[in-house]
Amino acid sequence: MADQQLIDHWWAQLCAELDVDAPATPDVVLDLAATAAHEVVRPAAPLTTFLVGYAAGLAGGGEDAVERARAVAHLLAQRHGESA
Repeated sequence: MADQQLIDHWWAQLCAELDVDAPATPDVVLDLAATAAHEVVRPAAPLTTFLVGYAAGLAGGGEDAVERARAVAHLLAQRHGESA
């Protein structure tokens, strides 16, 4: 199985087991993780994605809440990279 297929399968399986209809795609999450890893430091990737999900959940969840939290984290990571 190719990496993308494996990721998509894992995403679908995890969503099903957690009983969630994720308002983001694996690519969106992975892109944010990559930005955090490259602009901050590698261990920032899982921390960033966790906190974005947590913040979106506290804000009521849904696609808009995820996008707002993702945009804030993305901008902050880019600023960090520029100042380093």
